[in-house]
Amino acid sequence: MSTDLSPVLAATARWLNRSYPSSGGAFDRVLAETQAQQAVTVAARLRYSTEMDATLVALAGPGGSARLDRLAGVETLSDDEYAWRTWVDEVLASWACCLLADPDLATEAVAATEHGTGMPAEFRRLTDPGTRERAATPLLRHPDLLHPVAELHREQLLGLLGVEGAAAA
Repeated sequence: MSTDLSPVLAATARWLNRSYPSSGGAFDRVLAETQAQQAVTVAARLRYSTEMDATLVALAGPGGSARLDRLAGVETLSDDEYAWRTWVDEVLASWACCLLADPDLATEAVAATEHGTGMPAEFRRLTDPGTRERAATPLLRHPDLLHPVAELHREQLLGLLGVEGAAAA
């Protein structure tokens, strides 16, 4: 994945943090942002694993957050809010929710991406969240709250990873 997808990754992580905000102070917000960024990055490495995949999404656009916003209960958006949300990738958000809700699945996903990229990756906050990371993200890691978004594309993720649906659900 060499095409620059940073606007898509940033918007999708931002959507996650806005939809499932940290209730703590500045340090908690940074920990939550880091975990969301790691989850979206792993999801993007899985979804856009070739340069062609990444190029196509960069050209066509990711689709936006309209359905995600309905699931999260967002009713109205200002023009400023709407603009960045057009860069949100629904599949990446769904897969990131799956990974945030299930550290074991996140570990499987990271292992799958490391084989394809050959790059060392540090995703400890995603795969092995400590007490501090969990305390910073009570909403962002809550399986029941993430469920509606995670379920949108969970089966596709599980199939890609070769994981049984019942075991990871």
